[in-house]
Amino acid sequence: MNVEGKVALVTGGGRGIGRAVAHGLAAAGADVALVARSAAELAETAELIRGMGRRALPLVADLAELGAAPGAPAPGDVAAGLLAHITADLGPVAILVNNAGVAPSLKVGETTDEIWQRTIDINLTAVFKLCRAALPAMLAAGWGRIINIASTAAKVGYPYNAAYAASKHGVLGLTRVLALEVAKRGVTVNAICPGFTDTELVGAAAGSLAARTGRTEEQARAAFAGFSPQARLMTPAEVAAAVVYLAGDGARGINGQGIVIDGGGVQS
Repeated sequence: MNVEGKVALVTGGGRGIGRAVAHGLAAAGADVALVARSAAELAETAELIRGMGRRALPLVADLAELGAAPGAPAPGDVAAGLLAHITADLGPVAILVNNAGVAPSLKVGETTDEIWQRTIDINLTAVFKLCRAALPAMLAAGWGRIINIASTAAKVGYPYNAAYAASKHGVLGLTRVLALEVAKRGVTVNAICPGFTDTELVGAAAGSLAARTGRTEEQARAAFAGFSPQARLMTPAEVAAAVVYLAGDGARGINGQGIVIDGGGVQS
C-alpha cells in the first residue's frame, strides 16, 4: 500500500471522507493536491498533510463551473486547468480520487431543473472531466489509479434521492467502461460505494429528513444507521482505508469494481 512519491488529487478534500482519504494517502507516502470550495477547510487539511512531512496543494474551485482554475495559465475547462496547475506544482497526478459531491433530498416532483443540473454537474460531469484530464499522464507513465467515491445509491434507489442516485449510477457506469478501456495500460479504475457515512453530508440529510417528517435529527440519523445490518453509520476512515489499498500495487488486479462499504446491506 506504499505510494511513496506519487501525486494524488482528492476532490472534496476539505472535510469528511475527502480529508480522511487525503490523510491516508499522505500516510502511505503520497503528496496530495486538494480541491474544494472552502478555503478554510482546505487549509486545515493541507496543514495536516504537511505535518506528516508530505507536500500539499490546496486549490479552491467549484467543480460545477467551467473556467480557469486558480493559477491556471489560461481559461478553459476547470478540470484541465486544475490538472495543469497541479502538474506544474507537484508533478503529474498518478492517483485521482473523485470524492466531491452534493446530495439534495427531494421528491422527483420537487427537484427543480437547477438542482438536477448542479447535482449532475458536480457528481458526474466533473468526475468524467477529471478522469479525461488525468488519463494522458497516467497512460504515458504506464501507471495510474482512478478511484471514484460513489455510493450505495449507485446500486439501489432511495426515496427523495433521484438526482443523487442518477448521478451515482452514472459514476459507476463510467467507472466500469473506463476500466475496460485502460485495462492493458497499467491504470485501474474503481468505485467505492459507501453506505450512510458519518459526515457533514449525512448530517445535512438528517436535518432535511427531520424537517420533512417531524423526527428529531438524532432519530433521523438512527434511521440512516438502520440501513446497515450493523446498525451504524460507516466512518470516513473505513472508506479511506479502501482507497489507500486500491491505490497500491497490491490491488492492481482489482479493476472496474464498485466496492460496497455498508456493513452488508447491499450485496451486489
